[in-house]
Amino acid sequence: MKNKYILLLLFVFWGIHASAQTLAQAKALYEKGQYEQAKPAFKKFVKSQPNNGNYNLWYGVCCLNTGEAEEAIKYLETAVKRRATSGQLFLAQAYNATYRFEDAVNTYEDYIAELAKRKRSTTEAEKLLEKSKANLRLLKGVEEVCFIDSFVVDKKDFLEAYKISPESGKLFMYDAYFENSNGTGGTVYETELGNKIYYSELQKDSTLNILSRNKMMDEWGKGSMLPGSINESVNASYPYVLADGITIYYAADGPSSMGGYDIFVTRYNTNADTYLTPENVGMPFNSPYNDYMYVIDEFNNLGWFASDRYQPDGKVCVYVFIPASSKQVYNYESMDKNKLIKLARLHSIRDTWTDESLVTDARKRLREIMQEKPETKKHHEFEFVIDDRNTYHYAADFRSPQAKAQLKKYLQLEESYNLQLGKLENMRTQYSRVNQNEKNKMAPAILDLEKRVQQLVTEIDRAAIQVRKLEKQIIK
Repeated sequence: MKNKYILLLLFVFWGIHASAQTLAQAKALYEKGQYEQAKPAFKKFVKSQPNNGNYNLWYGVCCLNTGEAEEAIKYLETAVKRRATSGQLFLAQAYNATYRFEDAVNTYEDYIAELAKRKRSTTEAEKLLEKSKANLRLLKGVEEVCFIDSFVVDKKDFLEAYKISPESGKLFMYDAYFENSNGTGGTVYETELGNKIYYSELQKDSTLNILSRNKMMDEWGKGSMLPGSINESVNASYPYVLADGITIYYAADGPSSMGGYDIFVTRYNTNADTYLTPENVGMPFNSPYNDYMYVIDEFNNLGWFASDRYQPDGKVCVYVFIPASSKQVYNYESMDKNKLIKLARLHSIRDTWTDESLVTDARKRLREIMQEKPETKKHHEFEFVIDDRNTYHYAADFRSPQAKAQLKKYLQLEESYNLQLGKLENMRTQYSRVNQNEKNKMAPAILDLEKRVQQLVTEIDRAAIQVRKLEKQIIK
């Protein structure tokens, strides 16, 4: 009996010791930021002692940092009630991650007041507070966007999911485009004509900046930083330029971002030779996670962007949407907040389908692009007058290889001209229907586009003269 009693005492002692060791190990993993490994142990402890403030805090933080912000909230709320150290900080972060920005603002303010009372620095907490306030402002302007599809892909190959028209240019990963380069970068956008690229490249200060290069006489010039404030963020990457040549979308992190990379848009001011102040495109495109590579395929009237929201490591979700001719936002004051948050978070793309016919047409266009269906061949490819005796209708009609190569540039310019002219006509129509305040906002864009259209006319005329000159040298 005595031996059994001793064994029982030893068993209890070893059990307590093993439990303590498990807690110590979990805390060590927690301190190292290895939340996934620490989470199972903390889950066990909080289940056994649900009112323990520290257990709730540690498990809640593990959930928050492993993609389970919703799960984290109830534990962090308990931690705050039990006055666990820094509980308010992590609870505010969880509210922010779940789009409960008003709750995040209130909790950060309580946390800052507590820090001030204890005479501790509030600088970092105030930065987080301002970010949540900015996020709340963005939530009040969620754009009405119709998303038609989404697919999860490997992050390293995510550009392969983008099926955009040749008229919209080409996208490359930096390493694939600059095969023999010693540099490091993000992505490369090459214009439709293949004579200019925009790309992100790692700088000496270990940040990514966006540069451009022009192609002259089949040789690329040196890269130059884009002017203006584009590169003032910590990192700027994933550039894409519309066919107008002046509107650029890109992604950046830093103070103006909701969290991680956000998508921004700006336009080139030809008079000042710089870019205007970038604007955050807002929700639902941006989130507290990483959102980037925003592309508008004007030829197919489809938009694309990528996000790692709600995705495991190494995966991203590519969303396809219908670009809007003008920005319309949901009414924050009159709309159910839970429904608005779901739309802002892209909880379900089907929730954005308000016009089934638009969705059907867009999904049909997307299917055709994915299947790479060849276009129906026209009776004539084009009509190009060489002289009074010769009019060509096919590229094969040309005898001069140089003229044929120049013809390709001519046709691309002509297609770009038609695209921009159509866009200009739409903007003029829209301009005639809006109030004076909106007209003042639209006027600079219309003027810039008019200049671009006129520039294309000049370039087309020059290209046509060059084609004729090269061909006549052979046929005369």
